[in-house]
Amino acid sequence: MALENRRTSRQSKRRLGSTAGTARVVVANVNHPGKRRAVDGAKYRAMRRAILKVLPSNAPGLPLSDALAAVLGRLPAKLFPGGAHAGWWFKTVQLDLEAKRVIARTRTSPLRVHRL
Repeated sequence: MALENRRTSRQSKRRLGSTAGTARVVVANVNHPGKRRAVDGAKYRAMRRAILKVLPSNAPGLPLSDALAAVLGRLPAKLFPGGAHAGWWFKTVQLDLEAKRVIARTRTSPLRVHRL
């Protein structure tokens, strides 16, 4: 009985996570077609909003380093304190938006991205 209670307690903590009440979002990766992963919805939406605000709508777009620098100032401090993990989230959302054909990359050096 005690083991069952502990298991239930762990499961409910896992479900709540660090951002209680936030739905998860399934993301794709343009480099791995067919592979999907569920991520924190609030962080995904905040990063997506910031990326789409900073990217130009015409080619050649912004280099990834410039886009990340521009996005950092638009992220909510509550979700990304001091820009924590912003690079990982930027890349995850960028690859998801490419897979969903919301943004595109221009094959130049350095790599550039723009909205479609």
